[in-house]
Amino acid sequence: MTVILATACAIVYGTADFFGGLATRRSQVLSVVVLSQTAGLALVLALLPLLPGTYSAQALSWGLASGLAGAAGLVLFYRALATGVMSVVAPTTAVTSAALPVVFGLATGDRPGPWALAGVVIALGAVLLVSQDGSGGGKVTPRSVLISLAAGAGFGGFFILLAMAPDDAGMWPLVGARLSSVSVVALLALLTRRGLRPVPGSLGVIAAAGVLDMAANVLYLLAQRDGLLSLVAVLVSLYPASTLLLANRVLGERLRTVQITGVVCALAAVALIAVAQHL
Repeated sequence: MTVILATACAIVYGTADFFGGLATRRSQVLSVVVLSQTAGLALVLALLPLLPGTYSAQALSWGLASGLAGAAGLVLFYRALATGVMSVVAPTTAVTSAALPVVFGLATGDRPGPWALAGVVIALGAVLLVSQDGSGGGKVTPRSVLISLAAGAGFGGFFILLAMAPDDAGMWPLVGARLSSVSVVALLALLTRRGLRPVPGSLGVIAAAGVLDMAANVLYLLAQRDGLLSLVAVLVSLYPASTLLLANRVLGERLRTVQITGVVCALAAVALIAVAQHL
């Protein structure tokens, strides 16, 4: 069940990113982030009675912390994209966000078998490959690389901090995560005097991105509670593969050979980890 939930999570995350990407082509990034995450908050509040859990200050606190980490990662990621080369920033951020929970999980007692570990290694390589966008130009600087690493640490921290919440907390950690992330990004928009009004006709796409993102978060929590963080996080990190496939099928964007290789590696990694769960 862990592999199914984590793989479904990656697919839904990738789909959410696809819709988010469509929205940011028309509306400002901060507007898309705030409005989509508000839609996600509405979804998780609606799910509270359906997926009940025990409210506690600890559950909410871990959620708030994870939301801050995720918001910091998002801001740093966009900063890195603005100051560095995308073909370096994207894979650096993606691999860091995938590797950090794996290292944390192994350090805190996760003991996946050899086949599962092989799947983890292949998955990390797949993340690196599918994140290559081929953007040239620009200058790779130590500063942009450091910001990319920090962004990846923020995203990885989001997964780790959510996993620290009590298992009986239900969806309360996600409520805390959304409250803090929406607040931080809205404050940033206020300080930078960015408008939050979306372009007419884009609200539906923005809401879809937020709802799908929160659905993926729910799947992540369920997967993490069912299995090892080191395996769940790396499977979830394969989400760029589904974004690429959607862009190819819906928008007609061509996949580069290196990205196709990454998708194949992602499928191999999922298969290895799935087999390992049954050995």
